[in-house]
Order: sequence, then C-alpha cells, then structure tokens
Amino acid sequence: MRLALFDLDNTLLSGDSDYEWGQFLVDHGVLDRASYEAQNRTYYGQYVAGSLDIHEYLGFALRPLAAHAPEDLRRWHAEFMRLRILPMIHPPARALVRRHLGAGELCAIITATNSFVTAPIAETFGVKHLIATEPEVREGRFTGRVAGTPCFREGKLVRLEQWLAELGHKLRDFDESIFYSDSHNDLPLLERVTRAVAVDPDDALAAEAARRGWPVMSLRR
Repeated sequence: MRLALFDLDNTLLSGDSDYEWGQFLVDHGVLDRASYEAQNRTYYGQYVAGSLDIHEYLGFALRPLAAHAPEDLRRWHAEFMRLRILPMIHPPARALVRRHLGAGELCAIITATNSFVTAPIAETFGVKHLIATEPEVREGRFTGRVAGTPCFREGKLVRLEQWLAELGHKLRDFDESIFYSDSHNDLPLLERVTRAVAVDPDDALAAEAARRGWPVMSLRR
C-alpha cells in the first residue's frame, strides 16, 4: 500500500488560501479593511516565521464564518474560487495529483486551513480525502471555534493518525508514505513519512531538505 499526502497552501497552490480568503472578504467589503487587513498580514508573517499561536490565530480567522449566514458564505466562496484559487492552481500541481491518484494510491490533502475554505479546493483537485482544521458547527451555523485538534504542526500528525484509524490503518502499514510540503511548519510530519518532498520550499525547509538529502521540486509554471 502507498499513501500520498499533499500540503495545500504554497504547495499545490501558488499562494495561501487562508490568507487570500481573508483578503477576499476585505476587498468585497465584508470585513473592515482597517481592522482586519493588518492583523491578517501579521498572522501570516508569524506563520512564515514559525511563531504562530494557532489557537489565537484561529480565533481571528474563524470569526467571519460565525458572523455570516451559511448561504452568504457559500456564495462568496464560489466567487473566491473563481477569482483567487483557480489562478493559483498550475498544471504541474494537477499533474502530480493525477499521477498519484492514477497509481491507485490512497491520497489526501492535509492542511492547517479550515475545511470550509479548503473542501471545494480539494474537490477541484479530485482528491476525496481532506484532513483540515475543522470549524465547529452548531444548529447549521459556524460558532467561530475549532472542533478537535487544529491540523497544524504536530497536530497534523494527530489528525492524520485519527483519519487513518477511521480507515482501519496506521501510518506504518504503508509500504511507502510520501508527503509534499513547502513549509518548515510541516517538519513533524515530514520526518515521519518514508519519503519527504520539499515543494517550492521556504528558506528553513530548503536548508533542512539539503541537510537531510530530501528531494526538492517546483509546482509553479
């Protein structure tokens, strides 16, 4: 058996869907630019630097989901997909996913970005398994809180193991497990798979990949 895992933001996408969703809402007047945009940039900078407090960030990022009706969120997201996400998906990324799917491997996108933002993106790639941060839902509306463990850093390992257990597997069951990522934040999972691949890596991951002899590739045009 073979397992193929794909990070999403800045890996399969040439940008960050979580950050862009916030900016999309700002640009469309849903969120106040003065109060939201600078904070969104600050949190993104902390993510890049490896200093992000994920629970603090999610309190910020999930708030817009709780503030608006599901039908409005879905309508905005459809436009977000067309204007922001599809331009960030390049042919090499689609080809990589198709290759693993075509080989009959168990494939999943695993991402810290919440499932409301990312589920339609996974569907666009034809990947039916998505492991993402789950926003809490009660009585059909988002609460602004997280359900379960955030899918970030060591939390990706926790969420992966939970998902595999639901399928009746463990990570060690697979003859080969491969994980594609751009970020040093994903080192806990990159260290656990049998094949780690750095994709358009940040500086910290590029240095780590060189030290460990991990392959490096690009999915940009």
